[in-house]
Amino acid sequence: MRSAKRLRRALAGVALLSMGLGIAACGARVDDEADAGAAAASCVDTSGDSVKIGFLNSRSGTMAISENTVYNSLAMAAEEINEAGGVLGKQLEVVAEDGASEPTIFAEKAEKLIRADCVAAVFGGWTSSSRKAMLPVFESNDALLFYPVQYEGLESSENIFYSGATTNQQIVPALDYLKEQGATSLFLVGSDYVFPQTANKIIKAYAEANGIEILGEEYAPLGHTDFSTIVSKVRDAGADAVFNTLNGDSNVAFFKEYKSLGLTPDTMPVLSVSIAEEEVGGIGVDNIVGQPVAWNYYQTIDSPENAEFVAAFKARYGDDKVTSDPMEAAYTSLYLWKAMVEKADSFAVPDVQAAADGVTFDAPEGTVTVNGDNHHIAKTALIGKIGPDGLIYTEWSSGEPIEPDPYLESYPWASGLAG
Repeated sequence: MRSAKRLRRALAGVALLSMGLGIAACGARVDDEADAGAAAASCVDTSGDSVKIGFLNSRSGTMAISENTVYNSLAMAAEEINEAGGVLGKQLEVVAEDGASEPTIFAEKAEKLIRADCVAAVFGGWTSSSRKAMLPVFESNDALLFYPVQYEGLESSENIFYSGATTNQQIVPALDYLKEQGATSLFLVGSDYVFPQTANKIIKAYAEANGIEILGEEYAPLGHTDFSTIVSKVRDAGADAVFNTLNGDSNVAFFKEYKSLGLTPDTMPVLSVSIAEEEVGGIGVDNIVGQPVAWNYYQTIDSPENAEFVAAFKARYGDDKVTSDPMEAAYTSLYLWKAMVEKADSFAVPDVQAAADGVTFDAPEGTVTVNGDNHHIAKTALIGKIGPDGLIYTEWSSGEPIEPDPYLESYPWASGLAG
């Protein structure tokens, strides 16, 4: 792992403090002097014919619009794996918890899953606030979290595997796309928490290096529903495009207000990095049709693996259900963990970590490969547009998987962002 591991943990601690979360609420810090090297002994039981795993998703609250489908895809993956014989011959016993869209609850439930339920790994989380809250819990207990959502980067941990995109696999390609489309000015709109704030810091560094003017930057609390003031500021600024990092059901109110003021994808496109097929239905297709999004997977990807995945999901949950990037990344994460365990021939965390590098899976998005150093995976960047049927169609592709660079070390304009 990077030599700056201590710095990463310090950054995570700063993020926790900025959210008003006490360290005590999240479990002991692994780098506290009093507890250095004192990770709790694992209570995972592999003596029987089953092994426990944990699912931790917001089944309620403002993020439920996004996270319920992630839970569904994880449940489908577990069922498929069990039907195929399990992992090392053991059936997966799922223990599911509701993070309730609150970072402190995610931390508490993670502690329960690890210490009381004795799960071999946990799959879930969505907001970066939830991940930052859980990070010290997993590190202090030397447990594994598989996190499925694109995020702001500038982080890696031995105890987290990131199956969603990091910055150079989503945000940077999205900015490159807008620049290629002729955008010379942007307005930034986001939810008021870690991911949008850090993403916008990166966006502003990119903009400065690429001659793009930032005409405004506005944040709203998670769950916020009155966007009349913010959208009016967006309209009056007259930027070439909006970069949207709103999360959850706030997008519903934002795009309804956007349309009501006569703003369109042609006059001022809104490129979103947290709206996938699942959210389109909640927002209303008429309010968002034609708008661009940046992800690494869409339901419309044309491949045998994706056709099988989409058919299986619809067969299980209904023909009206859609697949999306975060739930596909969650589905993929469970299969990656299975492959790591089988490569290691062990459920033990150190063995799984040691076996991770180079593990691949022919995912619905395409073949993905684990980077054993930073625990991210190579992913193909896709820019899509929302069609009148509510599905997303690829407009631009990187053509091949992009190696993860969570600290943007290969981008001179990003120097100092992680400091």
